[in-house]
Parts: sequence; C-alpha cells; structure tokens
Amino acid sequence: MQEAIRVEGITKQYQLGALRHETMLREVLVNMFRRGPRAPRETILALNDLSFHVDEGEVVGLIGRNGAGKSTLLKVLSKITYPTSGRIRVRGRVASLIEVGTGFHDELTGRENIYLNGSILGMRKREIDARLDQIIAFAGVDQFVDTPIKRYSSGMRLRLGFAVAAHMEPDVLFVDEVLAVGDAEFQKKCLSAMDDMRTGGRTVIFVSHNMAAIENLCPRTIWIDAGKMRMDGPSDKVIAAYLATFSESQRAGYDLANVEGRGGNGAARFTRVDFMDMDGNPAALFRCGEPLRARFHYKAKERIRDPKFGMVVYSDMGTKVFTASTWHAGYFIPVLDVGEGYIDLLIDDLFLQPNRYYLSLWIRSTGVFFDHLEHCLAIDVEASNVGNNQGKGVHAKWGLTYMASRWDLSTGGATSDASMPQDAGL
Repeated sequence: MQEAIRVEGITKQYQLGALRHETMLREVLVNMFRRGPRAPRETILALNDLSFHVDEGEVVGLIGRNGAGKSTLLKVLSKITYPTSGRIRVRGRVASLIEVGTGFHDELTGRENIYLNGSILGMRKREIDARLDQIIAFAGVDQFVDTPIKRYSSGMRLRLGFAVAAHMEPDVLFVDEVLAVGDAEFQKKCLSAMDDMRTGGRTVIFVSHNMAAIENLCPRTIWIDAGKMRMDGPSDKVIAAYLATFSESQRAGYDLANVEGRGGNGAARFTRVDFMDMDGNPAALFRCGEPLRARFHYKAKERIRDPKFGMVVYSDMGTKVFTASTWHAGYFIPVLDVGEGYIDLLIDDLFLQPNRYYLSLWIRSTGVFFDHLEHCLAIDVEASNVGNNQGKGVHAKWGLTYMASRWDLSTGGATSDASMPQDAGL
C-alpha cells in the first residue's frame, strides 16, 4: 500500500520571547551599542526527533497530555509552520481543522466564508457551488448563513469549518479536538463523516482526549509525550498504556502543585486533592452507591470574583460520565481571596459501576480558566450490595452508572422478587 504521510526525524524548536521586538527608539539604540553578547534565549522542543509513516486509507489517532506536541505536529504536517529539522512528505489533497475559524473573515457572511475557506483549502468554485447546500445543512447554520460570522459562536464557527473541510473530499484530513466544541448532534455528525472517510479510503489523523472516540474510529494510535514518540500500535493497547500512566500518578500521591501541561492563566491553581471516607480517613477505593468526599486544596495569586470549581469524571476509555461543579450545585462563591485554602466536595451516592475512572479538574470564572488539569487523577470503584439484588446488578457490563429503581407490576402473572431464585440472571 502506498504511503500517504512520511515523517522522518522532525524536530520543532521554539525560542521563548522570540516575537518580542524593540518598540521604542531608546531600546533600539541601547541594544545597538550594548557591549558583550546578549543573554541566550530559552528554547523549548515542541517536537523531538519524531518519525512515523501512515499508509493511504489509514485513520490514525494521536493522543498525549496537554503540551505533548500534538497540535504542533498537525501544524507542521499542514505546513502552517515548518520543522526546525527533519523531513515530511504528504501525498494528495490536504484539509486541516486545527483551530476554530482558521481561514474565516469576521466581516464576511457564513456563505461568503464557505467560498473563502473552500478556496484556501483548494476547492474550485464549481465544486463549492455543487456542495453548498450540503455544507450549510451539515453545519446547521441555515438561518444564519447570510449573517457575518463575527456574530457566530465558537461552536457555529467550528461546525462551519468542519463542514467545509469534510465536503472538499480531501485525500488527507487532519483534525484537532473537533469534539471539544459543539453539541452531541454535531459530534455525532463529525464522527460519522470521519467514519465515511475511513471507509472511502481517505487518510485521517485525529487528535482527541476522547479515548472512546479514538478507539472506535482509529485502528491505530500514536502516543507522543514531550514531543517524542512514546508508543505506536493498536489503539486498544496504546490507550491502555496511556491511561495507566494516570494511575501511576495516583499511586505516587495527590500532589498537584507541579503537574505539567496544565491549562489556565495561573491566577489560581490546585495544589493537592485528598479523597476521604465520611470519617475523614484517606481513601483511594470507593464502593458503588456509597459517598465520595474530596478536599481540593488551592492557591490563589490574585483576588478572583465569582470563581467556579469543577470536576469531570471519565471512564477508563475516555467517555465523559458526569461533571460536578459549584455552578451545577448552585453554590455561589462571591470572591476568592489571595492565599491558600481548600474546598470540599461531597457526593452522597456515587452510583458508578465498578471500574477505574479518571478525573479532570478546573477553576474558572466567566470566559476564563485559571487552572485546568486533564485526567490528572484516577479512582477505583468496586462492587457493593447496593439495591435489593445483593449487588448482582452492579457490574461494568451494564453500563457506566447504576440507577436505583423500583418496579411495581399492576397485573398478575409475574414471580415476585421474594420467590425469584437467587441465581436467576440475564
């Protein structure tokens, strides 16, 4: 089979502060006559001697923690930026969906931007004409297609961008976190479109933190860590190895002060989390249907108005199970003062099926994240005797959660649960 992508020893180096320019005449003159060498700028390696190849028709997942180099790799493959060293070869027509709104002009309407973005991606006008109605319908912007996109939400812009990229029928498609924005219906459309590309023999590299989507779509996954290749192989094995690193950090403790690759502006940071039972004793293992208590320690560097704390729970395959936050609970915090403190979370009944779960944490306010830690902790949930069936309904095969329920039959002919054999099952 012919190769669609070949990457040979690419390295991408950035200089911190390299975009800073002297803005005053005084600075220019001082630097002209300054004696001695300038202090060397600090450099970072976003990609470090990375090599792999992808055959035509392959759909490959790309995973790694925040800051691992995933987006940089897609930008290099898309020729948005160039590697510091190494070689890249990509065959065929390429489309990229890396940043929301790339190739759009705020003052133009949605319809006009379809033509603009399509031409940037290499589509001819007659191709866009033929697919215009499909693009508009896929994006779900029928009512707003003649409205300037500066009035579009980020989700609408992403839907429009993906619709154009998907309908240009590229030979190679690069997609970065398309599932991070948009509602469930749009996400379903995206996954269906990428699956159609896979069955149609097109090549796709798909970046996502949704491990379930990666495993369902991508037979093969590449895991990069700190710009280096960590693992390349069947998706189930790579994902299992990747997620196991989070449980390793769990066994090492719950100190979050020095976790790398976190998001947010740093005005407030999580420093530690402690899980406890109801008596305040440390706990790392929880039982289905029993309480969960967590204490999140933080440090605020500035006074923050209306802060919100949140925790997102994911399954072992990366499916989002639920979100718990101060906002969802209606717990309003007027001001977070400078200094250290902690906030307690209590879940009265943790109705999760037995499994390992991964947690993401955030501190935010309207429109801004102060701290965002992806999959930073792992907890284990085991079976219990919750309900009236001696815990027999509590098993991961029945789904992600256990819902307590009662049944009441109003017509005869059924065996009561009191006389039902204890070994009866499905």
